[in-house]
Amino acid sequence: MENGHCPKILIVDDEKGLRIGTKRLLEGEGYSVETAENGYDGIKLGTTTEFDLAIIDLKMPDIDGIQVMKEILKVYPDSVCLIATGYASYETAIEAIKFGAFSYIPKPFTPEELFQKLSQGYSRRELILEKKKWKQEREERLLEVAFEKSRLNTIINSITDGLLVVNKNGEAVLYNPSALKYLSFDQIKIEEYIIDKLHPQIAELINKFLSSQKCEQKSFSSEVELKPNREFYVEATSSPVANPDGTLAGVVVVMKDITELKKIEFLKSQFVSMVSHELKAPIAAVYGYLKLFSDTSIHLSEEQKLNYLNRSQIRLDGLLKMVNDLLDISRMELKTVNKEIKEIDLHVIIKAIIELFQIEIKKKNISVNVKSSEMLPCLHADQDEISRLFTNLISNAIKYNKTNGSIDIIISSSGNYIILEIKDTGIGLKPAEKTKLFQEFFRAKNEKTKDISGTGLGLSIVKRIVDSYSGKLEVESEFNIGTSFKIFLPLRNRINNKEQKAGN
Repeated sequence: MENGHCPKILIVDDEKGLRIGTKRLLEGEGYSVETAENGYDGIKLGTTTEFDLAIIDLKMPDIDGIQVMKEILKVYPDSVCLIATGYASYETAIEAIKFGAFSYIPKPFTPEELFQKLSQGYSRRELILEKKKWKQEREERLLEVAFEKSRLNTIINSITDGLLVVNKNGEAVLYNPSALKYLSFDQIKIEEYIIDKLHPQIAELINKFLSSQKCEQKSFSSEVELKPNREFYVEATSSPVANPDGTLAGVVVVMKDITELKKIEFLKSQFVSMVSHELKAPIAAVYGYLKLFSDTSIHLSEEQKLNYLNRSQIRLDGLLKMVNDLLDISRMELKTVNKEIKEIDLHVIIKAIIELFQIEIKKKNISVNVKSSEMLPCLHADQDEISRLFTNLISNAIKYNKTNGSIDIIISSSGNYIILEIKDTGIGLKPAEKTKLFQEFFRAKNEKTKDISGTGLGLSIVKRIVDSYSGKLEVESEFNIGTSFKIFLPLRNRINNKEQKAGN
């Protein structure tokens, strides 16, 4: 590592494979790593030894990651904490950052993503220690910066937040490279009047002090969109700089990059809007049918009544399925699903699912072919989850298939995986649709799908189940030709062997 220093890292995660694998990966890069398998042990380690960086799982069985982080920061406030979280934890990720987390790492993460976050976190750690050392050595007044610039240049330039200082005349007297980057300036000339070149919101923050020429002991903050379409956001904070006699000498503006935080807030808002829209449509439809029944001026035939009742039932069935799917996603995200891991027979599960959909299969005259390798190893998993996984996939293969089409279900094994492939001769996907396939509420919209009902949550649940078993999911699809899903589920006994070897 740089300057011969070996960063000390604490990993707190209840997933053994991820914990051991990450430890080995980081030790191979020269980091000093200690691990804790639960929140209690994480607090014990993190409050007895000061670590440069801590990677903390958001959801653990005993103590959640935010509480672990709080306890560590109480004792060692200069430690840099990163929260490891699942894809859709928008609200909890925001909460973690507000309570002191430097950033978050979406799970599952690649080594490149991990190293990038650690590099950014360690840069922040070095800056904190440097600033602390500087403060301990000598309390500097801001007005001395102009005379001691050569000594402080390295520190100022290493600050990742944008820093700009102007005097009481609105002229620039100090800035760092981050300020140039954030403001999209090629250069800033010292003693140049700069207010009219700044973003209007930032200029307003400075003018609140310059217009009154009073050195009030307070600060002003504003969230500023420096690049459109949510590409770049900063939180700009202006504070006064006082002369020794208490009069205003100038204003300092600090710009903190909050782009990721704003993206999380936007995704959360978007998700809530989609849920609201998807719930509103079936409720409005059923309400409309009920109004027809209650309106005495409208005379409905028995056939019409039965038709409206059937339509209402279909709508309510879809609504109930959507609510159950949302609850499933929430439980998976919060890791509150209680799994009963045991040996399961995939042939029995698939046979039961095919029998469940016999009416739909016969309506479309679809041929279903199941092929399986001999001497197939047993899969250790939760039977309900695996049933839910294949129910969603087979249901889609039927709904989006053509009349007189076919479905091939192939079960095999290779290396450390059981491989399950489901091929259909259905509508298929266009290239643009494939990239959005596993997003919540996404459904392909074209002339062939407009009459097919669904919540748009099934494949999101499928991906979450596969991810929870550290499996893999591959999709091949061609519009008007068909779609093929290939699921790789790891064999438990071989995983255990790998963990035992890793422990040795």
